[in-house]
Parts: sequence; structure tokens; C-alpha cells
Amino acid sequence: MTERLVVPAAELRERFSRSSGPGGQGVNTADSRVELSFDLAGSPSVPEPLRARALDRLAGRLVDGVLTVAASEHRAQLANREAARDRMTALLREAVAPPPKPRRPTRPSRGAKERRLAEKKRQSQRKRDRRVDGD
Repeated sequence: MTERLVVPAAELRERFSRSSGPGGQGVNTADSRVELSFDLAGSPSVPEPLRARALDRLAGRLVDGVLTVAASEHRAQLANREAARDRMTALLREAVAPPPKPRRPTRPSRGAKERRLAEKKRQSQRKRDRRVDGD
């Protein structure tokens, strides 16, 4: 599914059911909704460091270590299967991506400080000029 991670189709489980919403004559007979499940915790094809990172990042979405994605936006089951696989790919790619580099703190330049203080003085003068004295 990603450059470093390939999930075999045998490890994916698909369930089909009827979609909600309007659908015409075939609405009560076509099982076009797709639920795609992948056992992330028990998968032998995911290397251990990637699995640990993915389990940590997807903790809120997992149920007993299984990642489930549903697709029902299309009327055709084939299109929903493709949409579910795309969504699963995007989720896994984001979950196993390396963490971003830590931010190196920087200080504002002297010019930036001077500009900020000058703007504060201008604003304060503007407010002072608008004031109506009580005398």
C-alpha cells in the first residue's frame, strides 16, 4: 500500500451491506456498501517498528487491533470497494510515515522587535488622539 509497506489482499476482509439513502428500484437488493477491515495488530506483513507506530497513531480508530473503513458514497459496489481501498491506503500511509523533525526554536530578529514596538507606539498614539478629554 505504501513504498515500504505492501498489504496482501488475503489480509483484507470485505463485508457488503445495503447502503442508506435513495437508490431507485435496486435499493433493497444491491449490497453496494463496503466495509474493509485489516487486522493491523496481527498482520505478519507489517514490520514491527511500523506496526508500533501505526497502532499508536490509529489507536482511536482501532477495535481490537483491527482497522475498519466503510465506503457507501457510490451506487456501484465496485466503486465503493475502490474508494474503501483508497481510504485504507491513505490512513495507513499517514500512520506509518516518519514523525516530523522537531522544531528548532528561533528568536525574533532585532529589526522585527523594533518594528513591533514601533507599531505598538503608532497604535497607542492613534488611540490617544481619538480620546476626548474631560476638561
